[in-house]
Amino acid sequence: MLSGQRTVLMGLFGVSVLWGFNYVASAYLLQFFSPIFLSTARIGITSLFLLSVAFAKGRGILRRPTFKEWGLLLGVGVFGTLFNQVFYFTGLNHSTPANAALIIAMSPVATVLLERLVFGVRLTISKGIGVLLGLMGVIIIVAFGSGQVGMSAGDIYLLLAMLALSVSLLFIRGLSGTMSSYAVTIFATVLGACFMLPAAGGEWLMGGTRVSSDWAPWLIMAAAGVVAQGLAGFWWNRGVGSAGAGTAAMFMNLPPFVALLAGHFFLGDAIYVMQVVGGMFVLLGVLVANSSSWKSTKTKGPEGPPGLDALSPEM
Repeated sequence: MLSGQRTVLMGLFGVSVLWGFNYVASAYLLQFFSPIFLSTARIGITSLFLLSVAFAKGRGILRRPTFKEWGLLLGVGVFGTLFNQVFYFTGLNHSTPANAALIIAMSPVATVLLERLVFGVRLTISKGIGVLLGLMGVIIIVAFGSGQVGMSAGDIYLLLAMLALSVSLLFIRGLSGTMSSYAVTIFATVLGACFMLPAAGGEWLMGGTRVSSDWAPWLIMAAAGVVAQGLAGFWWNRGVGSAGAGTAAMFMNLPPFVALLAGHFFLGDAIYVMQVVGGMFVLLGVLVANSSSWKSTKTKGPEGPPGLDALSPEM
C-alpha cells in the first residue's frame, strides 16, 4: 500500500517537473517558429493525439454534448486555447520561461476573484488573503522581476494569457458536474485548435510566419504536444484520483521553480531576487486561497471536490 502511494506521488512529482520543463521547451522552440504558428501546430498535434486515444478506447468514452454543454465548451476553447495560447506564446517570445510560469501560476487565485466579481461567490478570509498575496506577487514579478523597474510587453501578454486561462476555468467548473475532465479536454482542445487556424492564417497574411526546416525542433514540438500536453494530463488525473485533489494541487507549486532553474541552466536566463520573491508571494497566495478546498478534500476522500482534477496547465 505504501509502495503504491509512493508511486502515485512520484508520478505527480514527475508530471510537475515535466510541466516546468515545458515552459523552457516552448521558449526554445520560439527560436525556430513564430508564436502563432507554434501554438497552432502544437495544439493541433495534441488534438490528433487525444482523438486517436478516444477512437482507440471506443465510442463509449465520449458522448454528444448537450446544447448547454456545447456553449460552455466553446467558452473553454475560445478562452482556454485561442486567447490563452495566442497571448502566452506572444508574451513568452518577449519574456522568460520563469516569468511565464510564475504569472500563469496565479490563475487559480485570479479564478477565485473572477468568481466573486461575476457570480457573487462569497470571498472567505483565506481566499481574500490569497488573492492579495497573489496580486502582490504578480506586481513584483511584472514590475521588478527582470532586474530593473518597468513592465515588459511580454509580461503584459502573459498576464492576459493568465486571465484567459482563469476565465476558461469558470467554464470548466460549469461542465464538471456533467462531463468528465477527459471529455472536456478532448472537446475543448479540438475546438481550440479549429479556432487557432484563422489566427495562424492572419499571422501568415501579415508575413509574420516563421517555420524551421530542421527536423529537431519539429521533434521537440511533437514531444511537447503528445507528452507534456497529452499524456501528462492523463497521468495527472490518475494521480488526482489516487492521492486526492488537495495532495495533487500541492505539486502545482513545482513547475514555476523548475522553469526558473531550467531556464537558467539551459537557456542562460538570469535569476533575479525580486523574481523569486514575487514567485513566493504568488505560490503562497495559491496555497492560502485553496486551503479550505484541501481540507474538504481530506474529509471527502480521494476523489476530492468536482472539477479539481482539471488543474493541469494548458502550456
